[in-house]
Amino acid sequence: MLDSGASVTPDTLHRTAKYFMDTGRATSHQEAVGMLRQYGLSIRVGDEVRTSRDHQLALLTLVNVTRRTLLGGVTVEGSLDTPLMIPVAEADTLGEAVSQLGGRCSEISEGFPVACIGTVTENSKTGWRLTWSGWRGGVTPIREEQRLEERNAAGLAPVLAACACAAEAFLYHSGDHALAGRRSSGMSLWQPGNDWLFDDPSEPKIELLPNALWLIGLGNLGQAYLWILGALPYRGARELTLVLQDHDRVAVANDSTSVLTSPDIVGKKKARAMAKWSERRGFRTILDEKPFGTWSRRGPHDPAVALCGVDNALARASLEQAGFGLIVETGLGSGPQSFKNFSLHTFPGSLRAEKLWSAANPADLPDTPAYTPSRLPGLDRCGITQLASRTVGVPFVGLIAGVLGISELLRRLHGGVALELASGSISALEDIEIITASGRVYEYGFSRVP
Repeated sequence: MLDSGASVTPDTLHRTAKYFMDTGRATSHQEAVGMLRQYGLSIRVGDEVRTSRDHQLALLTLVNVTRRTLLGGVTVEGSLDTPLMIPVAEADTLGEAVSQLGGRCSEISEGFPVACIGTVTENSKTGWRLTWSGWRGGVTPIREEQRLEERNAAGLAPVLAACACAAEAFLYHSGDHALAGRRSSGMSLWQPGNDWLFDDPSEPKIELLPNALWLIGLGNLGQAYLWILGALPYRGARELTLVLQDHDRVAVANDSTSVLTSPDIVGKKKARAMAKWSERRGFRTILDEKPFGTWSRRGPHDPAVALCGVDNALARASLEQAGFGLIVETGLGSGPQSFKNFSLHTFPGSLRAEKLWSAANPADLPDTPAYTPSRLPGLDRCGITQLASRTVGVPFVGLIAGVLGISELLRRLHGGVALELASGSISALEDIEIITASGRVYEYGFSRVP
């Protein structure tokens, strides 16, 4: 991560720090990073992590996303000297995986809110319990001691619960929501918009997984897709074929938003770095290092389903011209008021992609102290404009959008309602707005959960 005292450039900008720059709460990038260094999280885990894949996944996801945003540190206390059960880190034990992902295995830090995973007794007044069941996941306030059954999730809902916790922790520290730490927050992925804390007898057990996908863009959203796919219980090697498309290289700034980025891969081509990560999980990969556009075409033996996670309007407008049978596109809000928002579109739908997106307008230079030339030594007017054009971002919003995208495939595989549009915010996960699509059989290939 960028040293808070170093000069900032568009490639080294911490995307969450930019929120404080754009709102005028910080007068420089250094001051904004310093604010994030005051934010932290303590995590307590119960003995469930010794035997539960889903509890381990909830912990590792929470560590992964919070260490990128809450720069004051993430500490974990509990039963960590146990074999790692999920292949999302190159480690033998759960404790090693926590350390590799940026957490500290120690007694929890005083003064930070607390997150509890599993059966844990906690007297803190501020914090959350991560909980899930089936297709539903989220957090409840510590003081209420309310939990779901925490089973039959197959990896999807624990990731959602971890993201809900990270979002609440950020809203609590930043003061952006008065109820953060004192409310429940979650979502049903089987029936978005329904109350996630109530049992839903219509939820099927997750037994089918997609076996071939084309990922367009390997930044924040593309890496979110991969983290979730790596967490799903594929039976063995080569159960999933992935076309990985991205022409860009990993930058320092990506570490603040993208869940598979670490300092050791900065400067490497994104497609190659993500292929290496995917192949270690046993997935088959095919690389495409060209930009996606009107010239892009799916071959007869390529995956028929595309997951799109790019913020380029021209690329998005070209999605339906490539010959895919199904496209799931997720997007994020970008400004200081909308970076908490996420959306999903699927194609074919009632509207064509080329009608939804056109060339983006240039960003206006924010009228805040952080963008005055004296605060940005080494950048001319063009460089400052480029810096201002970078989006505010937090990793847990991208991961929530990724969960929504992958759940769209799984819901269709299990005969559930298909969505054409979904739109929501971490400020109120339960209030997601949806438009359903005409039901279609998912006919693009699947693998069975063991």
